[in-house]
Amino acid sequence: MATIQAKTSRGHRYWYIVESRRVNGKPRPVVLAYLGKPEDLLRRLQGFSGQVRLKSYSHGAVAALIDTARRLDVAAIINHHISSSRPYVPKKPLRNNLTAGMSLLLAAIGRVCLPTSKRGWSEWARTTSLQYLLRLNLGKLDSQHFWDMMDALPVDAIEKVEQELLDKIFRLYQLESDTLFFDTTNTFTFIDSANDRCTIAKRGKNKQKRNDLRQVGLAMVVTREDMVPLFHLSYRGNLHDAKVYRQVIGSIKKRLQNLSLDIEKHTLVFDRGVNSKENLALVKKLSLHYVGALSPYHHKKLVADALGNFEQLFVDEKPMQVFRDKRTVWGDERTVVVFVSEKLKAGQIRGIHQSLEKKTAQLEKLRQTLNRPSGKRWDKTKLEEKIRQIIKGQFTSMLMNWSLLQKRGGGFKLEFFIDHQKLNELQDRLGLRILMTDRHRWSSAEIIKAYHGQSRIEYTFKELKNPYHLALRPQFHWTDQKIMVHNFICVLGYQLAALIWRQARLKAAFSGTLDSLLDMLGDIRLGVLFEQPKKPGPAKANYQLEELSQQEHEIIQALEIEEFHLKRPTLSGVSVYNKC
Repeated sequence: MATIQAKTSRGHRYWYIVESRRVNGKPRPVVLAYLGKPEDLLRRLQGFSGQVRLKSYSHGAVAALIDTARRLDVAAIINHHISSSRPYVPKKPLRNNLTAGMSLLLAAIGRVCLPTSKRGWSEWARTTSLQYLLRLNLGKLDSQHFWDMMDALPVDAIEKVEQELLDKIFRLYQLESDTLFFDTTNTFTFIDSANDRCTIAKRGKNKQKRNDLRQVGLAMVVTREDMVPLFHLSYRGNLHDAKVYRQVIGSIKKRLQNLSLDIEKHTLVFDRGVNSKENLALVKKLSLHYVGALSPYHHKKLVADALGNFEQLFVDEKPMQVFRDKRTVWGDERTVVVFVSEKLKAGQIRGIHQSLEKKTAQLEKLRQTLNRPSGKRWDKTKLEEKIRQIIKGQFTSMLMNWSLLQKRGGGFKLEFFIDHQKLNELQDRLGLRILMTDRHRWSSAEIIKAYHGQSRIEYTFKELKNPYHLALRPQFHWTDQKIMVHNFICVLGYQLAALIWRQARLKAAFSGTLDSLLDMLGDIRLGVLFEQPKKPGPAKANYQLEELSQQEHEIIQALEIEEFHLKRPTLSGVSVYNKC
């Protein structure tokens, strides 16, 4: 008589059909059939045919972003300020059962993971677990959907949304914000020159060298430790940094006050591009503390005083040559620190030698032309002007000596050489940085470290121009309102990504860049196993994360999204417009 028996092997339980038989006169169990694990046996008993299909989706990045947005209630905050700014907006779903707040959040998530056009957003979304996590069909989210949702957000509501969102960020994440960094950048567009309905896109000095195209400026303030944006403003692309700074400095102070931050304990760091007597006077009037930079070219006496009085100082365990003093700059007493940046010095020396090599080759080519017999009559005045144009440069004109002598039989003889004594003297003066501050009690090392943190906001702009994650471009909008909302979406995406990066560093000791973290999260995939029953009916779907590496497992544990695909918490902003 056959019976079902279980056997445990290596910690797993297996079932068999066994019949007792006599072998050599003794009773022995004989296996008639292997039934497998209990769950396999249950599936067969429930009528599954054994036919399976497997599909997987990019999961880690979208799950982390949705969870962070859920904690901050991003969609509800946007919806609230749209309603308060535009009371005539109906209290019902605007499009495809998605509110404006939820739609803009989804656009921001798309910018973080893979910047595309609004038309290409749904194609990207189909490769991710977004539809499963949100319990929504996102196939209808075309470009028209996003344009309508962007239209719903007034420009004057952007500041209010950002303010309330930052209030929540500070409460939940306890950001350190004692040192803040201000800078500006610009992004080129393909807006037609004849388009007079767009006033924000103007031609100017473009940082991507596309001076032939209209551009839009972006000013930002970020924190030192976590590089989280506390302020942003889109402005006309032809404005100078100093003028932009003058326009926004009051708004920056207001933002700090609205966040209940102690102004006395905060220091704003900015580059020398914003310098002017009026700007520094305005900073003093607003009682803001600052660290800024000065140009060595405009402060030659200070440079001369520093060159003979440097002292060695260790900054982050690296020796530096530093001179410190108090000087009256633009009518006010400021602490100034002059130091030698070895990195800057090496770059300047390399650049000078490259320029000298290039100009030496040009002069040599001209000399060979003059030595070559020809019937051409040379004009000495024009030749001398040509030589001066060749050696023209920041340092090369003072380093290269030349003479042009007329030969007896006609023609000219060109001689030139590099003055190595002047070159050696110049190299001793290269690499100088001048910093100024009203933090008179700070040590020189503290002032230098604060200014070196300016690289944080430069890193932020670099990420915002990364073509694979977070990019401001491509943007295909041509009205002022849509361009400003587009920039807001991109900055919102960066805020969420920066908070995820912060959690990974603090809780999982992640040491990589934001770009590498987003790549790693994007590689964490959610697998779906579809099992087809024997009888006609829908296939059963089983969701499970693909096998993770040790670091991936630590990251999703730190971000608390290990079981996010099982819980799928509900986000506000879906289906009910006035849910806030």
